[in-house]
Amino acid sequence: MRILIVASGNSDQISPFVKEQAQSLVKKGVVIDFFLIKGKGLFGYLRNYFYLLDKLKNNKYDILHAHYGLSGLLATMQLSVPVIITFHGSDINMKKNYIFSRIASKLSTVNIFVHPKLSEKLKVYREPLNIIPCGVNDDLFFPIPKSEAKIKLGWKAETRYVLFSSAFDNKIKNVSLANSALSQIDNYQLIELKGYKKEKINLLLNASDLLLVTSISETGPIIVKEALACNCPIVSTDVGDVKKLINNIRNCYMTSYEAKDVMRKINLVLMKRKRTNGRKVIKDFTLDKIAIKILPIYKSVLKKY
Repeated sequence: MRILIVASGNSDQISPFVKEQAQSLVKKGVVIDFFLIKGKGLFGYLRNYFYLLDKLKNNKYDILHAHYGLSGLLATMQLSVPVIITFHGSDINMKKNYIFSRIASKLSTVNIFVHPKLSEKLKVYREPLNIIPCGVNDDLFFPIPKSEAKIKLGWKAETRYVLFSSAFDNKIKNVSLANSALSQIDNYQLIELKGYKKEKINLLLNASDLLLVTSISETGPIIVKEALACNCPIVSTDVGDVKKLINNIRNCYMTSYEAKDVMRKINLVLMKRKRTNGRKVIKDFTLDKIAIKILPIYKSVLKKY
């Protein structure tokens, strides 16, 4: 089985979760190749069309598996190989991307959504409905003593560290709410999650007192699963699948969008000074388990084409 992954290559590297998913499929015996798209926006993507045709002319693939709607739209412009599209959230939730994702979903052979709400929003009613979230690398994300992680990062033992879920300049992540809540807490440092490799993020999650998610919109934030794998406490607004994931996990709390409520939940975590038992829920979201869910979809497409 030969699969061509079609995805953005604007950062000069493959998105980590796309790469990890591909690696997990390779372990299952799937042959994976990549077509990385250079360019931004509809016309930037479409300029890659003839490069894609050349790739298909010189190589034989059984399936094109595109990640995100715009990549999927490009993939469906060729008619020789069946196309699977995984929709991740921003390709549907952002207005500028919605129409392209909707068109692509109609032209594809099979669609996969990382969260059921995405299929509802895109108004895709094709059966079967494939809901497969991004997996977490439980070999890379694992608990280590907090004091040990702090020493490796050069952090002060007495300072309380709050790890923000993303870059500060990402408006959807709503850092202003985080700052408002933390303004009434002493001796803390808010850490921006930007530009770190996965190995460093594992250290950050283990060294931090908690992961703070104040997002306005999410589908299935992978950082929450990674935090759970590290037994890192979480305070989060009700976005995506977070509520379902942290339900009944000790020292993890859902919060409203009121700064006082966010502050109160943060203080609960800081006062308890305990890690979580979050790793127990990750067993159903490992890369291996996700690969096992994707393989039958590949096989069903191969039977038809």
